[in-house]
Amino acid sequence: MTTAIQLSSRASLQETIDKFDVILFDCDGVIWEGDHLIDGAKETLAWLRKEGKRIFFVTNNATKSRAENKKKFDKMGIECTVDEIFSSAYASAAYLKNILHFPADKRVYVIGEKGIEDELDSVGVKYAGGTDPADNVFIDLMDFSSITADPSIGAVLCGLDMHFNYKKVAKAHRYLKENPGCHFLATNMDSTFPTHGNIYPGGGATVAPLIMCSGKNPIVVGKPEKAMMDCILETNHLDKSRTLMVGDRLDTDILFGHTSGISTLMVLTGINSKADFEAEGAVAVPTYVVNSLGDFRVLGEEEK
Repeated sequence: MTTAIQLSSRASLQETIDKFDVILFDCDGVIWEGDHLIDGAKETLAWLRKEGKRIFFVTNNATKSRAENKKKFDKMGIECTVDEIFSSAYASAAYLKNILHFPADKRVYVIGEKGIEDELDSVGVKYAGGTDPADNVFIDLMDFSSITADPSIGAVLCGLDMHFNYKKVAKAHRYLKENPGCHFLATNMDSTFPTHGNIYPGGGATVAPLIMCSGKNPIVVGKPEKAMMDCILETNHLDKSRTLMVGDRLDTDILFGHTSGISTLMVLTGINSKADFEAEGAVAVPTYVVNSLGDFRVLGEEEK
């Protein structure tokens, strides 16, 4: 059975970080929890940049565009550029544009927030649904008059939607059933995410009803799918052997690294615990584990 290496001493922390030139970070549960920075994370990121490490932020949060995500980094006082952010919303838009070669005369029906719409705009893909007020309503019992056919819809893209309702899933269901060749995509399948001191339903919980009623499985673009990692590695010409994925979740972050053949580091400040990866049949086991990203802060402090 594969065993994770616990990093606890200064020597083990330094020896490990010296093996990598590029570090990919999940955000929720690793750098922050909701609107609160995890202790020492900011200082660790600053030290890594000082050491010449290339840093990228890989998030399944599809509610915000890369530009909106950068605003959060700015608010937290963390150095970051838009090009260092890879979100599942951006990856989904790029997949539609560059992989599926989505037709210019078709539209994507969005179940999700403005972040998806912004990234579709950024690649020139037309869409419907999403934050449109006409779809963000409750319909009367057994009134299906507003759930009409629309042959212009060539894909359904589903992510976390805080205004999810029956009208949206019914329209998406109709498009998938009636429109020939209609693609079904999901930004991610995270069952939950940590915020505001609790665990709440994630993007996967929004996708699940559509899987059930349509009988179809979506193309999942975000972590842990290899397509997202390939995009990151190829876009930035990165060496997998010198790249480390840091995350808090086994079924997305750590599996993401395993699927792509890169080393992984798990922090214990988010979703999963040591008991989860030590259990028989664990979905993935990290290469390394630390209590918190802030544990690396001590390496920077030694230089003072």
